[in-house]
Amino acid sequence: MLDWITGGNIPQFWKNYTALFDSEEKSGAEKRYVVFDLETSGNDAKEDIILSIGALGLAGNALVINDFFEAQIKTDEKHEVNTAKLQLTTEKVVEAEAIIQFIRFAGDAILVSHNSNTDVEMLNQALKRLDLGRIKNSIMDINVLYQKWKDLPDDYHATTDEMCDALKISKGDRHTASGNAYITALLFLKLKKKLGINL
Repeated sequence: MLDWITGGNIPQFWKNYTALFDSEEKSGAEKRYVVFDLETSGNDAKEDIILSIGALGLAGNALVINDFFEAQIKTDEKHEVNTAKLQLTTEKVVEAEAIIQFIRFAGDAILVSHNSNTDVEMLNQALKRLDLGRIKNSIMDINVLYQKWKDLPDDYHATTDEMCDALKISKGDRHTASGNAYITALLFLKLKKKLGINL
């Protein structure tokens, strides 16, 4: 599957992914959003690794039933303790397979997360390890939306708890990437409505 790493051709999944961004935007088509979260071993994109990915799709102003993705990544002993804390039930896969699956799931959707710079850079480093390019999707960060809604300075960093309290959203179970993605999606939908965003 990973023959391209040893000098083979660019893999078909990457050709398919990049081709999505070559065509002109379809007028009138409803844009898909993919809200995602990563559990990682730390915040250093070059030194730390992705432990799990959770994502779900949104269309318009609603969650799309059965449009979700979850992957738990096999790790070495150094990261095994952190992984055990995630308590995910999905089968573990190698990082390359998780990234390929996520790229296929995301397609050309607008990616949404909290602290998107860190998350996207973690994905880009994983793609770099596969000798591939960088994420091409448009990115939205709920922290930036929250800043605009509350008229806060650009360097203000709101926690998920703060945003949940302000928007009256139950904090729920946020111990997994999928749980975090779900809460982020609810926050995004409320902020999108309050700011009148109709992408």
